[in-house]
Amino acid sequence: MPQPSDATTKDLVELHPEDWLAYLGLPRAPVEVVDADVSTVSAAADKVLRVLEPDPWLAHVELQASRDRDLPDRKLLYNVLLERRHRLPVESLVVLLRPEADGPELTGFVERRRPSGRRYLTFEYQVVRAWQVPVASVLAGGLGTLPLAPLAELGSLALPAVIAQMKARLAAEAAPGEAGRLWTATYVLMGLRYSEAMIAPLLEGVREMEESVTYQAIVRRGREEGREEGRVQATRELLRRLGEKRFGPPPAAVQAALAAITDAAQLERLSERLLDVESWEELLAG
Repeated sequence: MPQPSDATTKDLVELHPEDWLAYLGLPRAPVEVVDADVSTVSAAADKVLRVLEPDPWLAHVELQASRDRDLPDRKLLYNVLLERRHRLPVESLVVLLRPEADGPELTGFVERRRPSGRRYLTFEYQVVRAWQVPVASVLAGGLGTLPLAPLAELGSLALPAVIAQMKARLAAEAAPGEAGRLWTATYVLMGLRYSEAMIAPLLEGVREMEESVTYQAIVRRGREEGREEGRVQATRELLRRLGEKRFGPPPAAVQAALAAITDAAQLERLSERLLDVESWEELLAG
């Protein structure tokens, strides 16, 4: 399921695509966002930038907040399809937004070998781990990557000081309407690393973010999800207590099965069946 960070990072790339070249360690050059659709295989890459040098080339940027073990193979697939569609060389890059997205499969290489062991294909891609990028370089970089500063390697710099520097830069440099988008992106991305209790005081009073329609929609969605989560927890607890009175304490396997149910309506249906069955197992088997 797409997460808020997916749309947020794509929006950042579109807002200031040239800033991402610097963040990724690539030479700065005029750049434009191009169509990332590779629908011949029902797939779409995250963002593709056309770097407008005398010999143009493409930068395919994939932004990941969660682990995807198939990512190296997908990078290879996209590289081939994008080169074929646009007839330009493709530089493939992955930006991992948090350590949970990392894995031993992300070596920067894909190799294919014949049964004899002979290598017949080698593909290279670049991996940027956001938490290893020095925060000073992000704070000094373009506005389009500034919301990544709280995810960077902070070193001796405290998070409030990072936010303070961001406020100063955005107040001085952001165009009208742009600051709201960048602060909303900051809020969403900070949620990948920090708790709401830590984020809220740091971003309190940022008028541009609070006035952002996107931010308001995210807050409403969070409240709705919070209410639904509370309903699920309450219904699950009631089912467990009523079931204990009828069948005794649930075995570990039953506890795990109940914990895996996240639909309040399903839990309510199970509660209604309690008087019609003779055991926990029979209740869950229905």
